Amino acid sequence: MTTPLMHPAALPTWQQRWALRALQVFGWHVRMAPLPGPRGVLIIYPHTSNWDFLVGLFAKWAIGVNFRWLGKSTLFNRYSTPLLRAWGGEPIERSVASGAIERLAQRIQAADHYWLALTPEGTRSYRDHWRSGFYHIALSARVPLAIAYFDYVNKEVGLVDHIDLSGDVDADLAQIRAAYAGRRGRRHELAAPIRFQPGASKK
Repeated sequence: MTTPLMHPAALPTWQQRWALRALQVFGWHVRMAPLPGPRGVLIIYPHTSNWDFLVGLFAKWAIGVNFRWLGKSTLFNRYSTPLLRAWGGEPIERSVASGAIERLAQRIQAADHYWLALTPEGTRSYRDHWRSGFYHIALSARVPLAIAYFDYVNKEVGLVDHIDLSGDVDADLAQIRAAYAGRRGRRHELAAPIRFQPGASKK
């Protein structure tokens, strides 16, 4: 099922139609439920392949929501910056420190519409835990956490679940695990277990 998100009174734009057609040519489809509000944090998992960026970018265009995403500051130069920003990119240092978390939370709160997309693994290589930055950003900004996935078995990009974080890390991670159950990345053996490094749940 392909369900692009758009205003109820709106028709798909040419960009949405083109992006959906491009995904369909390669056998992909998009499952989308309405977002729970104008602001939030979106996590994308599993992220195990360079192809994820391309598939995710076309899915972003297909659903017509201007998700923001963070990129290494070194990627943004005089030539690449206009294109990356047009695609929703914002430069940031590689590690999300406490100061950056608060600044991002304030930016989300101050905006009329701001959805920040993050990959909690932080890398395509295997690691034995998730980064917890997304969790602290969502809690600090007091916004919902939306769950997006790549499922290469079914060639599906999905965004159908969201969670109102409680601050109880174990309970919140249990909900996240349930939402991602059965989703497999292109190189699933590289998918990180859904858990935080000990002590990382504290800012």
